[in-house]
Amino acid sequence: MEGATEESIRVMVVDDHELFRNGVCGLLARTPGITVVAEAENGEIAYRQCGIHRPEIVLMDINMPVMDGLEATQNIKRQWPEIKILILTVSDTEEMLFQAVKSGASGYVLKNAEPTVVIDALKRVHAGEPVIPGNLAMQIITELSRPAAAPQHREQAGAHSLTAREIEVLQQLSTGATNRDIAQALYISENTVRNHVRNILDKLHLSNRVEAATYALREGLVADRKEDPSDL
Repeated sequence: MEGATEESIRVMVVDDHELFRNGVCGLLARTPGITVVAEAENGEIAYRQCGIHRPEIVLMDINMPVMDGLEATQNIKRQWPEIKILILTVSDTEEMLFQAVKSGASGYVLKNAEPTVVIDALKRVHAGEPVIPGNLAMQIITELSRPAAAPQHREQAGAHSLTAREIEVLQQLSTGATNRDIAQALYISENTVRNHVRNILDKLHLSNRVEAATYALREGLVADRKEDPSDL
């Protein structure tokens, strides 16, 4: 593996098909600003490699022997919550995709996607954005909204400290909007959006944007606060 520079996005590629894995590694190695720091053929090896190389993003296959991508995602996010995971999948209808996002994955890319799509997805995830199409984002949010959250008291305590602007950002998040979409809708910069999203996650004690959107819909927070923002 090539040595990473401070500016490079540190990526690990995990897939049990060696030919495909080598192809992805080769693509990323030729891309300025991205460094492949490790690769793995299954989730168990990926977990160990995370402890050694501490990638910023793991490009994770779902269906693998020994330990699949779902279990690996859960284990990695539990041990290193700062590591972002982007799922590699052959289909956007896989049931495990819902579980992967619920476990903390930042989204997915199809294995037959164009190289530019994969690179853009990695950069978006590195910037803190989810990589989930709007229609699927709403399906995932709806799915995750059905069961009652536990525990809720910690989240509710943080919700009362959200500012009016953070409520507006949260409302946009609940639609599956990207940072760019939110910036355009609210006439603010993307950097400001990123700061607001970070504050929202911190205050609600949540780990990602999908959880924030789920929380907003499930609790009716957006509707309630939008009608009476003066009590924030």
